[in-house]
Amino acid sequence: MPKVKDIYDYIDSLAPFANQCEWDNSGIAAGNPEGEVTKIVFALDITNDVADYAREVGAELAVSHHPVIFRARKSVLSNDPVYALVNAGISAICAHTSLDIADGGVNDALTEKLGFGKCAPLTSSGEASMVRVYEFGEERSPEDVAAFVAEKLGAAVRYSDCGKPVRKVALCGGAGCDFLPDVISAGCDMLITGDASHHDFLDAANDGVCVIAAGHYETENPVMEVLAAKIKEKFDVETYIAPSSSPCQTVVWI
Repeated sequence: MPKVKDIYDYIDSLAPFANQCEWDNSGIAAGNPEGEVTKIVFALDITNDVADYAREVGAELAVSHHPVIFRARKSVLSNDPVYALVNAGISAICAHTSLDIADGGVNDALTEKLGFGKCAPLTSSGEASMVRVYEFGEERSPEDVAAFVAEKLGAAVRYSDCGKPVRKVALCGGAGCDFLPDVISAGCDMLITGDASHHDFLDAANDGVCVIAAGHYETENPVMEVLAAKIKEKFDVETYIAPSSSPCQTVVWI
């Protein structure tokens, strides 16, 4: 029977925790590394609902992308998912930027979800290894690409139209606009990401790059099924994808 540390070691072989950004907090976030594991719950975020679900199905381990402990804290109270995990004897492993960067990780799962297959990484500087690059066989309008992404991800997307056709696109799940300088330098026509601010759209437009913001949850969540399948194949454990949805809702005024 595998232990929490065995699952950790396997995830480390897929997405080395040593590669996480210095500000990140990936790894074993709670629980007992020596604890035996028969059931694992996977979720993009470990919320109280996810912790309750893990307890209900009898899971000893929860695996998430976003760290359940991210910023320093001085207390853990009863409304904190960490409290719920520890109180139920459930360990937690979080693979954040290490899984963003990894081959077969968050951004490769996104490109597969969009039907782009295996895409080349954009590695011109630093963390830009998170970004993937894809070229359409023919030019497409920004509106057409936005509609395509919305359909594939089941997402409400925001996009900008820079008045030119799109062929070469960069992709980065979650918050990828920090990589706009690399995207521009690579000659991409568009960045497909999760989050983009008003000023991100403006800055990109100034350099002739269109942006699609398709939702942080929607662009990152596909990796959880991929990771669950890999662990299920490696270990004799039961795996569960926790019921979840984006915490953001959209209202359209017509």
